[in-house]
Amino acid sequence: MRGRPHVGPPGPGEELEGADLARVDWWGAELERVTFTRCRFDDADLTELVTRRCVFDSCVLTGVRLSGSRHHGSAFLSCRFDRARLFDAVWDGCKLTGSQFPGAVLRPLTTTDSDWSWTSLRGVDLSGSDLSGQRFREADLTDADLRECDLTGADLDRARVQRGTLLRGSDLRGASTEALAWRSLELTGVRLDVGQAVQVALAHGALVDG
Repeated sequence: MRGRPHVGPPGPGEELEGADLARVDWWGAELERVTFTRCRFDDADLTELVTRRCVFDSCVLTGVRLSGSRHHGSAFLSCRFDRARLFDAVWDGCKLTGSQFPGAVLRPLTTTDSDWSWTSLRGVDLSGSDLSGQRFREADLTDADLRECDLTGADLDRARVQRGTLLRGSDLRGASTEALAWRSLELTGVRLDVGQAVQVALAHGALVDG
């Protein structure tokens, strides 16, 4: 379907392209294997929505209400979640690569085996979240609040984590941290493994004997 308003939730396997879904009310709806391409969900009520193996490609979800929603094996690729309300959402085996979350409310959230690579999470509050084992490769975490986060085993390779990123009390042990800007970080109370401690020391000009 291209360019026409679409009111009711689509059925399994449907494909929508360029649909205007602004302000639809799909509270508690269940979607399975639906593909949305370049669709708009401005101010839509998707509270407690359930998706299974759905794809949202280059969609706009400005002001969308997705609190209490559950997503299983779904992909949100290069989407915009401006001012979206995503608290209490569950992301299970999802891909959110390339999506942007300016002004979005994400916490509390549950995320397991999900890929947040290349996302923009600038200024987002994720404090106290369990992000262990999640992929944040090359994600933009500038000014994000990651205090008290469990990031053990996470993939933070080449992530943009800078001085404005709040990390106090977070646990980075076992995380992959290639090209992380250690020298610019405030690491008070951050838990590191031995390898990461060596990286920090080298970043500050120390000579570490092997």
